[in-house]
Amino acid sequence: MGFIDEIKVRARQNMKTIVLPETEDRRVLEAAAITLAEGNANIILVGTDEEIDKNAEGLDISKASRINPHTTDKLQSYIDKLVELRQAKGMTPEKAREALTTDYTTFAVMMVKMGDADGVVSGACHSTANTLRPCLQILKTAPGTKLVSAFFVIVVPNCEYGENGTFIFGDSGLVQNPNPEELAAIAESSAKSFELLVGKEAKVAMLSHSTMGSAKHADVDKVVEATKIAKELYPNIKIEGELQLDAAIVPSVGASKAPGSDIAGQANVLIFPDLDAGNIGYKLAQRLAKAEAYGPITQGIAAPVNDLSRGCFAEDIVGVIAITSVQAQAK
Repeated sequence: MGFIDEIKVRARQNMKTIVLPETEDRRVLEAAAITLAEGNANIILVGTDEEIDKNAEGLDISKASRINPHTTDKLQSYIDKLVELRQAKGMTPEKAREALTTDYTTFAVMMVKMGDADGVVSGACHSTANTLRPCLQILKTAPGTKLVSAFFVIVVPNCEYGENGTFIFGDSGLVQNPNPEELAAIAESSAKSFELLVGKEAKVAMLSHSTMGSAKHADVDKVVEATKIAKELYPNIKIEGELQLDAAIVPSVGASKAPGSDIAGQANVLIFPDLDAGNIGYKLAQRLAKAEAYGPITQGIAAPVNDLSRGCFAEDIVGVIAITSVQAQAK
C-alpha cells in the first residue's frame, strides 16, 4: 500500500471535517466528490448554492455540507470573534463582515477557530499568501512552535532512497530565507511531521552545495550553524549536515563523503537552505521523476490549514485533504 493510500485509511478511522472554500474551482469540487465517495473526510463547501451547483455539474457532492457566508446564522458570532482577535490591528465590525463575506478562506479559517470544522484546504486558485495570511492572523502558531513553515510530501515511484521513495522536503512553500535558528526549527517540525504522516523514524539531512566542509561560503556556514543549533536544541532528532543531496540519500555516496554518519545516505527528511532551493527541488522531483507531490503542507499552526499548488490536480487535492485530516487527528 502506497503512502497516500495509508493516509486515507488512517483518515477514515476517525473522520474529520475539512472546509473547502474555493468552490469556484472545478478541481476542488472534483476532489470533494472523490473524498466523499471514498469516505476520507466530511466536507464543507463555502459558497452559494448557485455557484456550487454550476461548478459541480455532473459531480456527486450530495453528501457535502454547504455554508453561505452571506446568509448563515453563524456570521455575527464570527464577526464578533474576528473583531476580538484583531481589534488591536484596527479591525472593526464593518471590516470583519467584509472580510468574512468576500474572502471565503478567511471564513473557512474562522470556522476552524470557532470549532465548527477541523481543517482547511485552499490555494488551488489563490496564492500561498492568500491562504496562509488569515490562518496566521486568526489561528496563530501552535504552543511551543517557533515559526510556521511548510513542506511537501514527495513520493517517488520505484525509488530505493528515503523511506521507500517517500520524503519530506522542507521548507518548500513558505519561509523565504531562514536564518540558522529558523532553519533548525524547520528541521525539528519537519521531523515531527514525517513521523506523524509516514510513521517511521525521521532521518534529517541539512542540505547544501557542500558536504562536511568541502566548500567554503557564507551560505554553507548558515547550514553548519543550523545543524549545530538543531543538535543542541533537539537532541532526540537524528540530524546531519551540511550534506549535498547525493551524500544525503545515496548510501555509497554518503559513505564516501561522510564516513561514520548514520544519516548520510539514509536521509528521508530533506531540509533546503532557502525557499528557492526547496521550491525548485520539489518541482524537479514532481515533473522529472514523476513523483507525487502533496503540499505545501503547513506545520506549526494551531490547527491544520493547508495550501495547494495552483498547478495541482484533483487527485492531489484529495491527498492533501486526507493529510489534513490525519493532522487534525493529532491535535
